[in-house]
Amino acid sequence: MAKVFTIPVPPKLGNKRRERTSDPRYVEGQRLLVEAIKYLVQVDPIINRSAIELISEHVRTRFRMSDTPLG
Repeated sequence: MAKVFTIPVPPKLGNKRRERTSDPRYVEGQRLLVEAIKYLVQVDPIINRSAIELISEHVRTRFRMSDTPLG
């Protein structure tokens, strides 16, 4: 029977913070959603109200202030 050896590795506890870089796809996706809402409001806000609410709800639940394109 084989024995399994584990070698513990201590974590690197430096206070280095990862440099934040924006992901162009993330930024473009948010811009596209805003443009879609603007278009729907200009065409007919009464008829497109449910579509505007759907997109708005998606933006509120998917893209929060704490979200980051790095994850």
